[in-house]
Amino acid sequence: MSHPSLEDRVVLVTGASRGLGREMALELAAAGARLVVTGSAMSDALRDVEAQIAPDRVLAMAADVADPAAARRAVAEAEARFGRVDVLINNAGRGMRLVSETFNTRPTRFWETDPQAWADIVSANLNGAFHMARAVTPGMIDRGFGKILNISTSAQTMIRRGYAPYGPSKAGLEAASRIWAQDLAGTGVDVNIYLPGGAADTDLLPPGPEKKGADGNLLSADIMRRGVLWLCSDLSNGTTGGRFIARYWGDTADETENSLAARDDGVLWPV
Repeated sequence: MSHPSLEDRVVLVTGASRGLGREMALELAAAGARLVVTGSAMSDALRDVEAQIAPDRVLAMAADVADPAAARRAVAEAEARFGRVDVLINNAGRGMRLVSETFNTRPTRFWETDPQAWADIVSANLNGAFHMARAVTPGMIDRGFGKILNISTSAQTMIRRGYAPYGPSKAGLEAASRIWAQDLAGTGVDVNIYLPGGAADTDLLPPGPEKKGADGNLLSADIMRRGVLWLCSDLSNGTTGGRFIARYWGDTADETENSLAARDDGVLWPV
């Protein structure tokens, strides 16, 4: 699909070293966007993503989103390099492997969870998205345009046994997304939620034969390429407070029609 509005659009993708973030970043770069890609460290994986994008169209940096100072610094460096940030994709996150390497086969009960692991997951998944959005939003408001895309998980995962605090952290992110969309109404800044629609083949799951979702399936990380262009392009301008599932993205020539097939605002959250 062609999205001319993405040409030279500046997109900041957190957690872009691998998995979902990597796939979205490379898809956007191929569509003509300029990319700011971050990871918790300047790893070989992040350098590999950087190497696949033209040098004058990418900025890679280490930024721990759980640190508000690091979030502000990442946005400041992006603005210094490219002049602005048009789109923020809050993808960086920590998973249940911090709690247990066998969480998907032997659930850890919440009272057995180490408090530091709990805090680290919430700090990255919920607070980190807040820190990044807080740093990038004033500039977007001043320019009258911007998009914030928060990467979430399936509703079942939010309340699945043994998935605390990961599930609650994503539920909190979705609630925050709805609030931010209302706070930004009329500013030209849109806030939406995007998720794979099932367990994806990323490092959030332990390796091995049991690497699959609760339904027995495992989605490829590149499923996130399906809707990210539309969500970051002018075609989605004014669409805010929505929840979109990559797994159900349509395949017609009309990307807006495809987005409607994937939209699921959910009965658990008032619209």
